[in-house]
Amino acid sequence: MNIVVLAGGLSPERDVSLSSGVMAANALIERGHRAVLLDLFYGMDPLPADPGEVFALAAPLKRRSISEAAPDLAAVRAARGGEFLGDVGPGVVELCRAADIVYLALHGGDGENGRLQAFLDLHGIRYTGSPYFGCALAMHKWVAKQLFVGAGIPTPRGVLLTKGAQPPAFPLPCVVKPCSGGSSIGIAIAHTRAEFHAALTDAFRYEDEVLVEEYIRGRELTCGMLGGSALPPTEIIPREGFYDYAHKYQPGWTEEITPARVDPETTRHVQELTCRACEALHLAVYARADFLLAEDGSLYCLEANTLPGMTPTSLLPQGAAEAGIDYPSLCERIVELSLRKYNP
Repeated sequence: MNIVVLAGGLSPERDVSLSSGVMAANALIERGHRAVLLDLFYGMDPLPADPGEVFALAAPLKRRSISEAAPDLAAVRAARGGEFLGDVGPGVVELCRAADIVYLALHGGDGENGRLQAFLDLHGIRYTGSPYFGCALAMHKWVAKQLFVGAGIPTPRGVLLTKGAQPPAFPLPCVVKPCSGGSSIGIAIAHTRAEFHAALTDAFRYEDEVLVEEYIRGRELTCGMLGGSALPPTEIIPREGFYDYAHKYQPGWTEEITPARVDPETTRHVQELTCRACEALHLAVYARADFLLAEDGSLYCLEANTLPGMTPTSLLPQGAAEAGIDYPSLCERIVELSLRKYNP
């Protein structure tokens, strides 16, 4: 098949997306497909008169590393210049239309909040992963939390704050996070009132809505969903502190154990809650749910990711590998499952 791997964009997770995109494109090429990497923001200019000619040039790409800090998006925007279709670069629509399917390797921002999926739907372009509605629900952490509560899925207590509003006297310690962010960018654990206000100031740099949650001491677990079934869960043990941006993407900063070192009953419970969370959010094809296992054995679902990372250190590929699905097969399986949305 001719496949466009769409990555990059203008999310703070841009670098993560490009790393995921390179790996996915190489894996799909290994499986015999003609896959090309396309940056959503920069596009392709010039594009041949027949966009399909681009796929004949498909070739393996060099892996990309991820820096310890999120990218400077102002510099990225300035480097392109022009406006074209806003944040969609030149040639993106034309090349995606020429593909059999678009493999979405974007993370955060418009890649996961449903806007891109709706845009592709309007242009009749087929893509991998969940539909726009599920992406929108999952991306807004406060909305997702309400749906979890309604579905009987345990989740930490929290409040939603808007920029400029008077912050409540929320019990400490607490967790402060941008409401629709990803990769733990802008997240902080506050132990004092000074830390709480500093965390709010930092989180509001990214968004106008911030979620404040109770802090639950426990072990971090994550579990992938593929084709409606849960994969083996993974336990996440950061080298120090919590599972922030640097710990997620720098090799050696975090110990990740798959399958998680929990008893069979807890494993089954995590997998059950993963599937229930995906159902509550109307997710399809693949996703990943994150949990805390409290010291008393209680499980709390934090959120679900509609486009989980597919980098060298990412978690969904680890769960798939434990289930006997190697990385190239996982990428191809995502494509095959996604095509069923259009050919039921």
